[in-house]
Amino acid sequence: NVWCAAGKGTFSTQELVHRVKLSGLEQLVDHHRLIVPQLGASGISAHRVREQCGFSVYYGPIRADDIAAFIDDGWRVNPEMREITFTMKERAELIPVEFYLLSKSLWWLLPMMYLLSGIGPDVYSLERLFARGGALVLAMLVGICSGTILVPLLLPWLPGRSFALKGALTGIGCGALLLLLSRFALSAQEAAGLFLLIAVISSYQGMNFTGSTPYTSPSGVEWEMKRAIPLQIGALFVGLISWLAVPFVMA
Repeated sequence: NVWCAAGKGTFSTQELVHRVKLSGLEQLVDHHRLIVPQLGASGISAHRVREQCGFSVYYGPIRADDIAAFIDDGWRVNPEMREITFTMKERAELIPVEFYLLSKSLWWLLPMMYLLSGIGPDVYSLERLFARGGALVLAMLVGICSGTILVPLLLPWLPGRSFALKGALTGIGCGALLLLLSRFALSAQEAAGLFLLIAVISSYQGMNFTGSTPYTSPSGVEWEMKRAIPLQIGALFVGLISWLAVPFVMA
């Protein structure tokens, strides 16, 4: 997401100049013009790029598909090229990307959480592991899917401006449904712990989606994260301890 990269400073004047020089671009083309994505404009200073590498910056259309039309029209941008949309289809296209990024940590995180379910007053039990581990992993997957799938799809209809809140709301709904379906298989403490875990995981994943949107501001994202992350960490700790403490309480 070039908008997110520009806001964080990774798509910047310095990086653009560095890449131009590193690639030897001036030796590969017979012009000195660079088309910069419109949503990346906040990270690029056109006059500094020209001073440092001799290339002129043209702020092009929002979508790469419009670049050919932009050039054919004399390097001019029409109003349609400046219009930002964020339809359900566009939001849905980002879901596989989020899951790909998650896959880098899930391959070790899910087995680790599964193994924790075997802890008890007798130190460790495979019987307890097999009896409880699946429920914890399922709750984590429900929370992940809630924040990664439902928040993007339902984004315009979820109340509030905070993405962490939107994620928490979908997590609460999914958690309530899961616990309703499994109400006879869990104790009250187990249900409370899993419910909290689902809500907080969904909240985090929902907040993580801010970097994929074209309308949240970097300062707004930073403001939300500073307030939401401590609460999410606290809720995650309480939910996990509540779940792990059940064998000790029932001993």
